[in-house]
Amino acid sequence: MKAVRFSEYGGPEVLRYEDVEEPTPGAGQVRIRVAATSFNGVDGNIRGGFMQGPIPVELPHTPGIDVAGTVDALGEGVDAVAVGDQVVGFLPMAGTGAAAEYVIAPADILTAAPKTVPLADSAALPLVGLTAWQALFEHGNLTSGQRVLINGAGGAVGGYAVQLAKAAGAYVIAVASPRSSARVEEADEIVDHTTTDVTTAVTEPVDLALNLAPVAPEQLAALVTLIRDGGTLVNTTVWMPAPSDEARGVRGIDLFVRSDADQLADLVARVNTGELHIEVTQRVPLADLPALHAQAGAGELSGKAVVLA
Repeated sequence: MKAVRFSEYGGPEVLRYEDVEEPTPGAGQVRIRVAATSFNGVDGNIRGGFMQGPIPVELPHTPGIDVAGTVDALGEGVDAVAVGDQVVGFLPMAGTGAAAEYVIAPADILTAAPKTVPLADSAALPLVGLTAWQALFEHGNLTSGQRVLINGAGGAVGGYAVQLAKAAGAYVIAVASPRSSARVEEADEIVDHTTTDVTTAVTEPVDLALNLAPVAPEQLAALVTLIRDGGTLVNTTVWMPAPSDEARGVRGIDLFVRSDADQLADLVARVNTGELHIEVTQRVPLADLPALHAQAGAGELSGKAVVLA
């Protein structure tokens, strides 16, 4: 089968489109005929060798944390899914990824794919959708009527966060650039960070601030000043610890997203009812994954790209 792998850390040029042996599922695992994976920012950091501590991959490594595809073979003891099922999942981050024609996945991380979008497009959902869900509700404890500030709302995680927060009945302030404003149009307020300082634009305290952007430490600290006493800052740029304000009871939380099939099933259900919209801005063939990594590294990738196997 074909796969994209890298045998050394480095730039996009270390990625190779090559023939590899077709894998066989073990106990508790399934083999998936991949329809698509997606590109996530962490893929570039893993390839570059910047995540060897928290995500110790074995070389050669196939990237691709998200998977959408069709179950093709079952390992021993698997009865929750069947051959022919269309599924989505968030694969183990240190394991072999889905930038390949086939991938092995633990059966318990999978859920049925959405029925209302093309199977390949559903690869755009797992990691970023779960990041948004866990940031807002698992760590941020967001409830109806609260105010939430989403910094970096124009990205893939931010787009889901805006939709989920609005569906929960929150008042949403989205910080985004003009080129991504269409993705956050559901927000109650939109702050253009290219022309406006968010600390002056937000005039009333928020209950929750979600930072999804690679901001400077002083910019992250400034978000704390916008949070009411007892509120929360959730930060996804984990290389920069989230600040707190203990005197006011403001908690700073660093989010490490985790795979959760139940949460993913909830997101899929929202897609099926039309409550949650999956946006795909680019679809590229597997052989073009190195070029996609280069595009992302140059800051030219906007929105979510899926990679077709």
